[in-house]
Amino acid sequence: PLRLANLGYFGHMWELYAKWAWIGVFLHASFVSTMTGDAAGAAWAASGLTFAVIGAGALGCLFGGLFADKLGRTTLTIAAMAISGSCALIVGFFYGGSPLLLAIVVLIWGVAVVADSAQFSSCILELSDPAYRGTMVTIQTSVGFMLTLVTIHMIPSLVEAVGWQYAFAPLAIGPALGVLAMARLRAHPEAFRLANGNR
Repeated sequence: PLRLANLGYFGHMWELYAKWAWIGVFLHASFVSTMTGDAAGAAWAASGLTFAVIGAGALGCLFGGLFADKLGRTTLTIAAMAISGSCALIVGFFYGGSPLLLAIVVLIWGVAVVADSAQFSSCILELSDPAYRGTMVTIQTSVGFMLTLVTIHMIPSLVEAVGWQYAFAPLAIGPALGVLAMARLRAHPEAFRLANGNR
């Protein structure tokens, strides 16, 4: 169960920081292409929306925690990763199109991409031997953040190779694998230890 919880977290981290690191650049490039002749307006719009997208994560964390306690940790993490991974797959199709539609997609992504974050460390705390909890959370966090180096540095190469329309799509690999890991954790006998029995 600990391995599955960690794999879920690693899938989450594969997507999260690369999305945060590059969403502002993506939005700026998109708005510049649609707001021709208004470079300053495109920059302001991209900056404001980037702030809103990252800030929307606070709502995701708040409601994610409330829902996880009631519906279950694996239920919440599976739903959040399915939504955020879908956004990573489709956001490129809105590049250079309607700023309003793009804003809706990235705001949904901003809420979903971080809604599950706290649940993975909670899973580790609930599933691990009390004598090793600190070590288990440290290992999970360290490996997860190290993994972000791969995807953060991967995005510029993808932009150059396939353009912004497809650059974020590989980020969906992490949530997809994370969903599988958490679905397997949900079926594991030890899952009853999560959230007072709310798997």
